[in-house]
Amino acid sequence: MTKVLNVTAIAGSLQQPSRTEALLDAIIGELQAAIPARVRTVKLSEIGPQVGGAMQRAHLPADAFAAVQAIEEADLLIVASPVYRASYTGLLKHLFDFVGREALVGRPVLLAATGGTERHMLMIDHQLRPLFAFFDAVPLPLGIYATEGDFIDFRPASPALVERIARAVDAALPWLNRLEAAQPAILRQPFLAQL
Repeated sequence: MTKVLNVTAIAGSLQQPSRTEALLDAIIGELQAAIPARVRTVKLSEIGPQVGGAMQRAHLPADAFAAVQAIEEADLLIVASPVYRASYTGLLKHLFDFVGREALVGRPVLLAATGGTERHMLMIDHQLRPLFAFFDAVPLPLGIYATEGDFIDFRPASPALVERIARAVDAALPWLNRLEAAQPAILRQPFLAQL
């Protein structure tokens, strides 16, 4: 890939320090080691109050509005959330409530989540994937799930997690290479129309 990929990475955690943000940083690092990518990171731990205080897109403060625009303009989204009550965080959902209904059509999305135990690992498939299916985006084949035991001092430390990150990014590369070859008009069509 010769094109510099425009990536927006979204951390759905509301706290700092955050294992979710650490996981997101590790994914970004792996991606940038593989392909040229310019990354904008959106952290709900920073803009959460702005997002939560708005009821309409027009009422978003400047930083939150810029985050929504970055989501809509990205070539690739990386979305990570802690598992909260069996789903992603409510503020993450509220942020995507402001994203245009057709703004993410055909957009690849790499999904990740963190949770206390392995029992919550299906949240990626049962909660996050349907959210992006609504937008006609393209959730990439492998998601990345991490538990508290995969981290030391809020840094990814488990060899198994490092391997999962590498496998997910490697599995994403064929999809991202298609971005460079595809025409912009095709990228804006629903995914099924591209088959």
